[in-house]
Order: sequence, then C-alpha cells, then structure tokens
Amino acid sequence: MTDQTLAAPIDDQQERQRGFTRYQSLLVALLAFAQFTIILDFIIMSPLGAIMMPSLDITAGQFGVAVSAYAFSAGLSGILAAGFADRFDRKRLLLFFYAGFTLGTLLCALAQNYQLLLLGRVVTGLFGGVIGSIVLAIVTDLFALHLRGRVMGFVQTAFAASQVLGVPTGLFLANRWSWHVCFFAIVGLSILSIAIIAFAMAPVDAHLKLKQDKNPFHHLVATVSEPRYTLAFAVTTLLATGGYMLMPYSSAFTVNNVGIDIVHLPTIYLVSGLFSIVTGPLVGRASDTFGKYPTFVFGCAMTVVMVLIYTHLGHVSLVTAIAVNVLLFVGIFSRMIPSQALISAIPDQSQRGSFSAISASLQQLSGGLGSVLAAAIISQQADGSLLHFERIGYVVVTTTIITLVAMYFVQKGVAARAGRSVV
Repeated sequence: MTDQTLAAPIDDQQERQRGFTRYQSLLVALLAFAQFTIILDFIIMSPLGAIMMPSLDITAGQFGVAVSAYAFSAGLSGILAAGFADRFDRKRLLLFFYAGFTLGTLLCALAQNYQLLLLGRVVTGLFGGVIGSIVLAIVTDLFALHLRGRVMGFVQTAFAASQVLGVPTGLFLANRWSWHVCFFAIVGLSILSIAIIAFAMAPVDAHLKLKQDKNPFHHLVATVSEPRYTLAFAVTTLLATGGYMLMPYSSAFTVNNVGIDIVHLPTIYLVSGLFSIVTGPLVGRASDTFGKYPTFVFGCAMTVVMVLIYTHLGHVSLVTAIAVNVLLFVGIFSRMIPSQALISAIPDQSQRGSFSAISASLQQLSGGLGSVLAAAIISQQADGSLLHFERIGYVVVTTTIITLVAMYFVQKGVAARAGRSVV
C-alpha cells in the first residue's frame, strides 16, 4: 500500500464496489475502539450516578457539576488545540491526548472524595475532549464522502458497545466491588488501545504538505472567521445539548421515577446497546444510500417523539422501559451519524483539524451549559425522585427542531459544492 493510498481519500468506482481495504478496515476498528474507551469514560458517569452520589455523599447538583466539569475543560482544550491541530501528524496528536486522557481517568479511579473526582474529570476532559475531533479529522482525511456514513456508523458503534459491554460490566463491577474498579478497567483498556495505535497505525500527515499559516493563533482565527463554517458550528453547538441534559440523570430518573430496581439497570443498557450495535452501521449505510440529510430528518422526528415519551414516563414495567430506551437511541443515532458525515464535508483539508477541534470545543461547552441548565431545572425530593424532568425534554425537543431547519442549509451548501441536489 503506497503513501498516497494512505494519505488521500479513495473515491473511485472500483473502491465503491470493493468497499474498505484491509488497512482501512483495521483503521476503522482502531478508531472505534479508541472511541469506545472515551465514550465509556463519559457515559459510565450516568449509570454510576445512583451509586456515586451516596458513596461520596454528594447532591444531584454536585454530580451535575462533576459531569459538566468534563465538558467545560474539554471545550477549553478544544479551543487551545485548534491552532495547532493541523500542524502535527494526526496519529501523534491522537497518542498525546490519549495518554493525557488515561491519566485523568486514573485520577477518577483513585478519587476518595468529591474534590479529587472533580479534578479527575477536569483532566480527563482536557485531553479526552479533543480525541473525538482528531478521529473525525482522520476519517475525513482518509475516506471519501460517499464512504463516511458507513465509517461513522461503525465508529459510532463504540457508543453502542459501551452500552452493551462497558456499562453492564461497569455496573456489575461497581455493585460487586466498587465504582472505582470501573475507572481502573477503562485505564487498562486505554493503555492497550494506545499500544495498538502506536504500532499498527500509519502516519496521517498529508495535510502537512499543504500551505498553512505559520502562526497558530492566525490559523485559529482564520478557521473561526470563515463564513462557510459559521452555520455548521451553530448546528454542532445545539446538537450536543440534548445528550448532556438527559444522560447525567437518566439512571436516577429510571430508578427513582420510573420505578426500575437498580439491579435491572444493566439489563436496560445491555438490550439498548445490542440494538444500537445493529442500528449504527444500518444508519451509516442508509445515510450513504438515501442521503445524509433525509436520514437526519428521520432521526430528528424519532428523537422528538421518544424524548417526549421518555421524559413523561411514570412507573412502568421493565419491558416498557427497555422499549422506550431502544427507540430513543435509534433516534439519537439517526441524528448523530449523518450529521457528523455531512459536517465533515465542509472544511478544507488544511483546516480539518482546527475545524474539528473548534466543533468539539463548542459541542463540549454547550453540553456543559446544558448539564448545568438541567441541574437548575430539576430538583430531587427526599425519596430520590426528580421533579420537572419533563421540562428538560421540552428544551431538547426545541433544540432538535432548530437543528433540523439549520441542517437543511448546511446540506444545501455541501450539495452545491458537490454538484448534487442532496448529499
């Protein structure tokens, strides 16, 4: 395999028929595994909330701050990294931030009080929050637009895998021993992932041959001030709101409001994750076949309906709770995958790293604000149940509708550049 093959997107009819090369398949697997550890570190906080809050003797508001601390620090690091994101081999950049993420997760594992946990979440966010943008830049560099839906579908199965393998296993470890063990396990997986990437991934440095601004600050300003990117940044900001508002309190809501025993939480995450593993690649293939925006429209419609149902649930059976969660995740995946594939087509190659870093930063900052807003909206009663949870649903529905309209104009610009009516 030549350097040119590795460095440039593959966009010919032969590759359309043949699919991924062996190296590309390995690369997708590596990126998906890296995403698995990053997403698991974030998502495990939600189901562990019902265990960590009494263990550390903290309130729901303090727990929300711990969750949002990751988001705010990730947002800050994204801005700081944006000016340098296109000045280094993306593989080296990935390894650097991955090592810092692993250190932050280790601090969480060692935390015996709220202050150390908060510090661990800040360090984890500073490094982990940038990794998703590096992965997106690598995918955009090495895969043509007509393949990116499939790639994003496979990479985002990391989210589902964290549901199927990570969360149930984490809850089992937490119930059997301690929640600290969950973070130690993530540290071990991260070290393994770093080793494989270091030896198996080829350099991703074709962008270094392009003319770039020598001043990192000027490079950052040039990316932020590019008019074509403004709407994409706005859409990215709003897309993050829902997950950060709902997820931190989902386990507490399920246990205390929906009436599901905490021992059944792993079952809910397991079944939801199994369905998501199937859904992710299917959504990716559908977005490449039928168009990114039409698939996104379907995801928005599904999300609106299921968020309204989910946030208004009373005491229901375990089967009903599982069914609602499964359909909710179908809606989330049907928005997440096509939107990422579509937005990846916007930046120029020389600005992909900085564009992705800024997008990740905005995503994390808006998510952090969403988490803080959710903490301000809800309140916890003496029995542990959450009040006003449905109001969070109304906010999520509103932002979903706004992104549906805004994304139409994003795809219109991408389609015009590609000479097509729909992409």
